[in-house]
This record gives sequence, C-alpha cells and structure tokens, in this order.
Amino acid sequence: MLSKIIDFSLSQRLLLGLFSIVVIGVGLWSYRQLPVDAFPDISPVMVPIFAEAHGMVPEEVERLITFPIEAAMSGLPGVTDIRSTSAFGMSVIYIYFKDGTDIYFARQIVAERLNAAIADLPEMHEPPGLGPISTGLGQVFMYYLTADSTADTGGLPNDIYLRTLNDWVIKYQLKTVSGVTDVLSMGGNVLQFQVHIDPFQLIAYDLALDDVVEAIEMNNKNVGGQFIVRGREEYLVRGLGLIEDADQLAQIKVKEHHGTVVHLGDLARVEIGPEIRRGVVLKNGVGEVVAGLVIKLYGENTSKVIDDLYVKVSEIQTSLPQGVQLVPYYDQAELVAEATSTVKNALLGGVILVIIVLFLFLGDVRSALVVTLSLPMAMLVAVLMMKYSGISANLMSLGGLAIAIGMMVDGAVVMVENIWRHLSESKGQKPLTEVVRTAATEVARPIAFAIVIIIVVFLPLFTLQGVEGKMFSPMAFSITFGLVGSLIFTFTLIPMLATLIFRGKISEKESLLVRMIKKVYRPILNWALKRRLVVIGIAVVALLISLALVPFLGTEFVPTLEEGSIQVQVVGAPSTSLVEMTRIMQLSQKKLEKQSEITYVVIRIGRPEAGSHPHPVNTAEIMIGLKPYNEWQRGRSKQDLIDEIRQELESYPGIQLTVAQPIQNLFDELLSGVKAELAVKLYGEDLTTLRQKGEEIKSIMGEISGIADLSLEQSFGQPQVQVDVDVDRAARYGIGVDEVLEVVELGIGGEVIGQVFQGTRRFGILVRFDEQYRNDVEAIGNLRIHSPNGSLIPLADVAEIKEVIGPIQVNREKNQRRIVIQANVEGRDLGSIVDEIKDNISKKLDLPPGYFIEYGGQFENQQRAMARLAIIVPMTMFFIFVLLFSAFNSIRQAVLIYLNIPFALIGGILGLFVSGQYLSVPAAVGFIALFGVAVQNGVVMVSYFNDLRKQGMPIRKVVINGAMLRVRPVLMTALTTMLGLAPLLLSRGIGSEVQRPLAAVVIGGLITSTALTLLIIPALYGWFTSREEVLVIKE
Repeated sequence: MLSKIIDFSLSQRLLLGLFSIVVIGVGLWSYRQLPVDAFPDISPVMVPIFAEAHGMVPEEVERLITFPIEAAMSGLPGVTDIRSTSAFGMSVIYIYFKDGTDIYFARQIVAERLNAAIADLPEMHEPPGLGPISTGLGQVFMYYLTADSTADTGGLPNDIYLRTLNDWVIKYQLKTVSGVTDVLSMGGNVLQFQVHIDPFQLIAYDLALDDVVEAIEMNNKNVGGQFIVRGREEYLVRGLGLIEDADQLAQIKVKEHHGTVVHLGDLARVEIGPEIRRGVVLKNGVGEVVAGLVIKLYGENTSKVIDDLYVKVSEIQTSLPQGVQLVPYYDQAELVAEATSTVKNALLGGVILVIIVLFLFLGDVRSALVVTLSLPMAMLVAVLMMKYSGISANLMSLGGLAIAIGMMVDGAVVMVENIWRHLSESKGQKPLTEVVRTAATEVARPIAFAIVIIIVVFLPLFTLQGVEGKMFSPMAFSITFGLVGSLIFTFTLIPMLATLIFRGKISEKESLLVRMIKKVYRPILNWALKRRLVVIGIAVVALLISLALVPFLGTEFVPTLEEGSIQVQVVGAPSTSLVEMTRIMQLSQKKLEKQSEITYVVIRIGRPEAGSHPHPVNTAEIMIGLKPYNEWQRGRSKQDLIDEIRQELESYPGIQLTVAQPIQNLFDELLSGVKAELAVKLYGEDLTTLRQKGEEIKSIMGEISGIADLSLEQSFGQPQVQVDVDVDRAARYGIGVDEVLEVVELGIGGEVIGQVFQGTRRFGILVRFDEQYRNDVEAIGNLRIHSPNGSLIPLADVAEIKEVIGPIQVNREKNQRRIVIQANVEGRDLGSIVDEIKDNISKKLDLPPGYFIEYGGQFENQQRAMARLAIIVPMTMFFIFVLLFSAFNSIRQAVLIYLNIPFALIGGILGLFVSGQYLSVPAAVGFIALFGVAVQNGVVMVSYFNDLRKQGMPIRKVVINGAMLRVRPVLMTALTTMLGLAPLLLSRGIGSEVQRPLAAVVIGGLITSTALTLLIIPALYGWFTSREEVLVIKE
C-alpha cells in the first residue's frame, strides 16, 4: 500500500501540488479561527447554587437552607460530590458532576430539584438561584470606576453614585458583549431608601411594626383599570401610586390618631442611605472604589471576549457622565498572550535549530529545504484538525506542537537521506523518478512503523482523567495530529519535491560534520563489537545508578504555572469587623505599593452584596500586579518579594495568609475546595471537636520543614448576641414567640419591604429601628413589646439576651461537616511532605469515633494521576512490543529494539536530577514520549540491517556497514527532536514551568538512548539473529 501511495504521488504531481495549496489555505484559515486561551480549562463540571439568607447566622443557614438543598441534590445522575459553605446571611452549594457531563443538562436537572426543594425552605427575600454558566477561567476582566470633582453626582456621595451607575448602566452594557455571562459589582454602596423607626414614637401613637410595614406596602403600588371607550378610541386606565422619592415615602399615612394624621415621617427618619454592605474594594493610589468583575460564558474564546470587551469599554467611556472614568486593571489577555508567546517562541526556536541540524548533516541546501517544507505542512494539518476537534490554541496544545517538531521531521529526514544517498550512488545513470521511487519504497515501511509507534505511544494519554486529563489531552491531540500530518506528507510531498528539487548534480561527498562523526564512530563501534559484554555491563551499571536516584527526585502533581501576578488570601480574627479589616488593609496597601516590582494592588474585602462567594468580612483577597521580571532589581526574585509581603501582613495580630496566584487559587478551590496546594480535611459532626482536633493537626504540621502559609480554616469564634425567648414568661404577659422574634428580625435586623422605581432602576425600602435603639445589648433589652392588655413589656423581660461565641461559617463536603488545615509547599517536593504529615499524624493524633481524615489539594490530584499512569505506562510498553513484533515478525528482534526503553530511562532520570525538576505528571508524559522516540531509531537501524542480510552479507559486515550508513539518520532524528525541545527546556517565559520536566526527560533520555542505539543494537544484533537459519521479515 505504501508503495502505491508513493507511485501515485510521483505520477500525479500536479494534483498533489494543488492539494498542498488547499491544505495551506485551509490550515492558515483554521489558525486564524482557532480559539486562544492561556491554559486548557481544567475546571470540573460544576453548578453553583447561591441563596441569600437575610440576617441568619451560619448554623441557622446550614440547618434551614443548606442541608435541605444538599439533600435534594443527592442522588442526581452524574453527581460526584457536593460541597457547601453556610456563612452569615448566605449559603453557597457547589454540585460537581462527572467529567463529560453536558453543563446545560447538569444545570437543568439541578434547577428542577432546586425548584422542588424551595417548598421546604423558609420564606426568603429572594429564592435560591444558580450561579453563572462559567468555569474557573471565567473571570477574564476586572475594572474600577472613579469620579473627579467635575462629576455631577446629583447630591449623592461618590460611592453611592458610582455603584448605582455600575449596577444599572455599565453592567448591562457589558453584558451585551457576546460571550459574557455575568458582571458582578463590588465596593461602593448600594442606594437604599431607609426608614429608621423611633420605637418610642411607635409607643406614643399606639402603633406596631406591622402597621408601618402594611402602610408602606399599601401606599406603594400602581394598578390597572382595564380600559374605557370614547367614541372610536380606546383608552387604557392606569392608577399611579408608586413612591418616587424619600419625601413621598415620608408623607405616607400610617394612621389617624385623635383626629391627627400620623405620617411615616412622624415615626421615623426617612432618608436615602447605603444598603448594609458586606464588602469593600481598595485600589492603590485611589482608595476605596467601585469595581466590576466580568465573567466569561462557558466555552467561549477568551481572547475574542476580551477584545470585544475593550471595544465596548471604549464605547462606554464616551457615554459616561463628565468626570467619570472606567479603568480596567486586570484581564487574562496579557496572560494569554505571554503563555502562548512562550510556546510560539519555543516553536520558532525549535524550527530554526532543526533547520540548522538538517543543513549541517545533509550538507546541501536542497535536501534541507525538502525536509523543512514538510514541517509547516504537517503543522497546518495539526492546526486544521485542532480547529475541527474544538481544541483551543493554548500553552499545552501549542506546547505539543513544539514537542513534536523533531518527531514530525524524523520520517522526512530518513526518507530524504535515503533518496539523496541513492541518487549519489546512481550517478545519473537511472531516471530520477525511478531512483526516488526505489529509495522511498525501501524505507517506507520502517518509517511508517516508527511514526505509528510514536502515535500509539501517546494514545494512552487520552485515558487520563480529571485535571491531568484535561491538561494533557490537548497536548496529546496536537502531537498526534502533527504526526498524522507528518505521516501523510512524508509519503506524498517528500518524493514529489525530491523529483522537482533534486535535479542536476548530486554530490557523493558527505558533509564535513558527518565525515567527522563517522571518523570518531567507526573505532568506537569496532571496540564495542569486540567487547560486547563490557558495553552491556556499562549500560546496566548506568541504569542501576540512575534508578537509585529516583527516590531523591521528589514528586509533585504539576509544576506551578507562573501567571505574572500574586494573590494573597488574608484572614483576620473571626470577630474582625468590616471597618477594622478595611483599616488594616489600607495600611498594608500603602506599604505594598512602595515595592518597585509591583504595578498595582487591588484588595477585595468580604463579598459582594449579591454574593457569588460566601467570604466573611474578616477575609480579604489582595491582587498584586507585577512588572515583567526583566525590569526587576538585579538578583531579586519573586520569592524575595513574597517573603516581604508575608512579613508585612503577618505583623498584624491574628492574621493568617495564603500566597498564590489568581487562576491557581481559583482552580485549587474549585478542584479541592481550598485555596492551597495541600489540604488536610477533617470530617466529623461537632464543630467544637473539629476545631480542637484541627488545632492539633495544625500543630503537628507546623513542625515539618517546607510548610508555608499554614492555616486552620476558621469555623468558630464569631461573637453573637442571642435573644433566647423565655416561652413561659412571654406567655404570662400574653405575648407569643413570633411577636418577640418580629422585633429581632424586623426591628433590629431590618427588612426590605418594597421598592422605589426610578425609570428602570429599582431601590429597596428598608425598615428597621434607628441605630441608637439597636447598637448594644442594653439598648436591645429596652425595646418594648405590646401585650394584649396594652402594657409595654421590655424585651429583656421575656427573653434572655446574652453574648456568646458561635461559628463564623460551616463547611460541608460529602454531606458531612468538615474543617480544613491548609498549607503551601516551599523548598521541598509535595510528595515527601505529605508522607511525613501522614506519618506524624498517625503517631500523634487520636480521633474520636466517626471522625476521619482525607488529604486534598494538589496531592489528591497527584495520587489519582500517578495511579492512572501506573496503568498507562505498562500498557504503552506492551503496545510498543506488539507493534515491534508485528513489524519484524521476530520476538528476538522485537526484544533487541525494546532494550532501548530501559536504557533511555538512564538519561531521562539524569535529566530530571540535573535540571532540578521533580517527578510529576509532565515528567511522566515525557517518559512516555521518550519510549516511542527511543524505539523509533532502533526500528530504522534494525530494518536496514535486515535489508543487508537479505543480500547475503555476513553478520559482522551487516552490522558495520549498516551502522555506518545509518549513523547519519539516527543522529539527525535524535538531534532534531532534542533541539526542537531545547527552547522549552531553556525558556523562562510564563507557562514554561509545565513543559520543562517533559523536555528534560526527553532530551536526557535521547542522549543515552541514541548512544546505546549506535552501540548496543549493533553489538547485540548478531546474538539475536545468528542462530536463525532463515531470516523472516514480514512484508
């Protein structure tokens, strides 16, 4: 079949040329249409549920909202895990589904169960709803608003004016951009119409809170009166009674008292003010700001969405009121550009190095040109297949092409080298086309098998699951696509181009480099053939030494990807107020912004009012933008800066820190529920016991070197004022529990009982007691309740009012309460630290019955990935052996070539050890790639030995002649692969961290496997074949 393809290519050169032009055109179009992202989206299939629980403490939120929703979601098809956080006034539940579940199907079935569960929930201001249709990479664009002295705020404070502008104008304009699913507002103050009731005025006019609520509800509505007909015309009838401003609200009639109308303004202070807020945003150089966060729709092209957002922002800027500016401060475009630039530069560098190698070895521009032309064609095929497979251009998929550069030209190198040699030997005595056909057919089969082996080697990577599957499958796809393109054009384009370009005189003289290599190689080969046992002994000793280094390599899941920014998670003491946390962060911000390496510092404290996460007010996220590293002070590292940030923030009492990066933080939280590399999860029922045992575990972990940012998840320590109703005493006064609780809920907590419409904008009407009557325990105890006999009973007479300590939040996972002790790892590998933690905990910690520990974070991913690789690697090696046997129909020769694999391990392990890389998933992928490439050279050499045997040559002559003739293609294929990967190994660009272990393994492994291919295979070939009376080669 291969010979027929070659014949067709040589006889239909015009048709093949047109086909190549079409591939170029369609490939370039596909490249322009290819979605571009920084990294593959490794987010799990997850549906978030947000429920606002106005005024409820965490334990009530858990009992009344979180648990009923969790119970409703349990048993949904495809659900793998349910995580939740119950915080003050909010419940967040995350429903995780199996990978591959359609996100819209998942949302549909969650929505159906949620609608059914709402009947079991308490009456809420807003029903629970689903979060945006997005992923962990969805937060693509952030901005803030400023207003100078020329801005006309209509008498409103800047913070309320800008927040209103963002909520009702900018937000909705940004949501018109294709690919945007939501825009979240944070910071500033939400405008609200507030009714601050004087409880003693209520007493004076003999009114209750219900009377005020009813009056507002009855006097704030429009009605429809159908229509009337006048002559030929029809008029719609409309009754208008909606409140439009604070003055109208104050004029509402509540009742008539002794002939005098009592207005709302007689009972309360009515004003426009800020809604109760749970979050603040600070920006260096500006102070407190109103900020927006744009979330990308699931599956959209990040680069295109960001480009479209900037176009829309430019339009919005021209329409903003005078003095107001929208200032973007973060987007993923720079990260996308830098990450893709890293692999694009590696691709370009690899291509250049490969071309240099081709010219130096082939010694003729024409032969180097033919091989070089096949490379972009194979890459265009890969791009075309990526486009129609839905794979974006990202760090991993483009990295796959960079890795495959050398592999994509290997077949072409062998083909061109053989054609060139045949042409030089024929000396023009045979027709060019016939010589090309003979030479191409001669090496077609080993080339095909060698490329197919490489493809097969990568196929098991498609069985990876979870994070590692999503991360490395784009790489496996792009490598496979590139090799398929190489396979196509090696047997079509190369022979055709050879007949067009290899005209005229063909030099019989080899290049200077090849002559020098052969001069050195021949005596070494002769020595190896005479001392086979010594050569094998050296190789075995080297293998044993390298295997002895494995325990010292250290292990990790995936190297941390550099994002060019820092994110610090700061947690204050549980009782810290929003005002105090803001003060601490303002002081820290002023110190941080003095660092010359920092471009901006944006701090988000607490959560948005319409929450997308349940962070309490004692929690802050510090986003720190960094200058490019080439602009830093000489000798100063990122770790130096992180150490200084830690030192500054840890100077405040009770502060806990976790230092990471924005996207890393999001992924860590989405995948394991914590924002850290390592998490020890303790499950149990009692919050006090969880806290006590958690402190013990934290103490144990604190003794281990390499642990950084050690913190215990806050679950307890929130001061509470409890109004515990004494049912008996209340009953003696004829007062019901509901009447007491109404004072707590409505009078102290407040309730939004309606809205004021201003055009399409809506603002809540809050009713509650004035602050002086609810700001401490004594004031609360003095609040009066009407009894049936007209008496006014102090709240303290019917309830015990006390200060207690309660939970700040309740976290659940696997339908159980849990607490997390989390940490990052510095200066050591993750695997050894976890082993030490496990050992120490097992020796020093006693857990009560019903309590258990799980290890999460990146370690959880590492364990799962390594378990899967323990199956994949042996499977890959088995497939390779089957292919080798099928290629040569000889177990002996298959074993001979197979010996390259263990000897390739020598260089792979040394490559990791010397470069300081840990044994990780990328390194494992590198070993898989190395096995295929190592076998490839053996296939080419043994195939040629067999061809010479067919001609009746004695074994020694076969080995010497064959090895001398094949040293050039073997070295060329090895060097093109190694030099194609060299830019990835040496790169320090963003995203290069994940490619470096892979490159170190393949480059190191090819150095040793190539040396052994050129010595071990010739030395052992005679042993593996001389006993065979008839050499059988499967055609």
